[in-house]
Amino acid sequence: MRAEASILHLDLDAFFAAVEQRDKPSLRGKPVIVGGISGRGVVSTASYEARRFGVHSAMPMHEARRLCPNAAYLSGRFGAYRLASKQVMAILHGLSPLVEPMSLDEAFVDLAAGGHTDFSVEALTALAARLRRDVERVTGGLTASVGIATSKFVAKLASEEAKPDGAVVVVAGTEADRIAFLNVRAIPGVGPATAERLARLGIRTVVDLRRATAQELRRELGSVTAEWLSQVACARDDRGVSASREVKSISLEDTFESDLTRLDQLEPLVIRDAALVAARLRKTGLFARTITVKLKLADFTIHTRSRTLLGAVDSDQSVERVAVDLLGEQGRLLAQGVRLLGVAVSSFTSEAQETLFEVSAARSDESRVEAARVPERHRGRGYRPGDDVTHEQYGPGWVWGTGLDLVTVRFETAATGPGPIRTFRVDDPQLRSTPVVVDDEASVGPGWLDE
Repeated sequence: MRAEASILHLDLDAFFAAVEQRDKPSLRGKPVIVGGISGRGVVSTASYEARRFGVHSAMPMHEARRLCPNAAYLSGRFGAYRLASKQVMAILHGLSPLVEPMSLDEAFVDLAAGGHTDFSVEALTALAARLRRDVERVTGGLTASVGIATSKFVAKLASEEAKPDGAVVVVAGTEADRIAFLNVRAIPGVGPATAERLARLGIRTVVDLRRATAQELRRELGSVTAEWLSQVACARDDRGVSASREVKSISLEDTFESDLTRLDQLEPLVIRDAALVAARLRKTGLFARTITVKLKLADFTIHTRSRTLLGAVDSDQSVERVAVDLLGEQGRLLAQGVRLLGVAVSSFTSEAQETLFEVSAARSDESRVEAARVPERHRGRGYRPGDDVTHEQYGPGWVWGTGLDLVTVRFETAATGPGPIRTFRVDDPQLRSTPVVVDDEASVGPGWLDE
């Protein structure tokens, strides 16, 4: 453990939504929700105005529309997000050579590795203030929250406490008292399933966790998770900041209280998990070529099916479609009882490829059978709400809505006030898409993922 508060965590506030509000003057101060805009999509980011209605990340989009029907629902502009991320990461590299991006909108910084020697509360508070001013200036108005502490765990908690647009410095030696009454869900790695198991032991807060015996935790969670929770419950986290962490896959798993045996029970869960995985994928700014569905049966045998595409995807619908197909291909196994279901994406690339010819579908189980190839075309996306466009007569703007072979555009930019709205035929020759293009060197680097 470090003796000084020398690890900084920066998190851009409501990042995707904030970029949209920055670039679209008519949306400033209004609810904005970015994510998969289909009925089965999930929320990637909600602006603070939308959060007042109860909308939050990973919420099903149909639920968000029920809670906040008058919000602007946008599909996302990942070139713009990558560019803003690159600008922020450049500022962080000015603080230290050791910067660990966790996604496009957050990173850890090792201040000690950057030659900083004054770790007094006053000096760190001033550093955080300068950093936040630099971020706002360089990005054209985006705000960030900053936490500084002796460990990554506490620094991240501090940045959460600082939200929005603030900074918190946790003095060395005060960490354990500061986190004592937090809900266990605040601990990295404690999701709904783990929290439910802990609740069965009467553990709901960090201080409850400290009182649990090692034997109880190992029996309920396994030795590795039990050891991790015992350490962080006492604010002990010796993980260093690493500039080379690369994630090979993004996955989500559900373990069931009782075994499931029917396709109609499992398919809605696959659809939900595929949408959540796609949302996490979009947060990295990457695209995936391989989708995998994993089943653990009642006898603890594990069966997986994977499909690799010639194209690379990040949309809810694309991941859902393949995941549902892969689940159906394992239908013969369901009668044995499924105790765990998982969905994963892998084979990352920084560029989307719209033609999704499926080139392989591999089964990884006791027989290792290679499935037949099934080519299938995927229609182009066309104009999506929020996309950047330019019209030869009216200039630059963004897609306000589409339907019935029409596209409605609001003509405004970050440098203008709210602009006028015009509607055109979707094939209008004077209208064209103008996405922000960021080359590979400008992106954060493949594989960065939120813990």
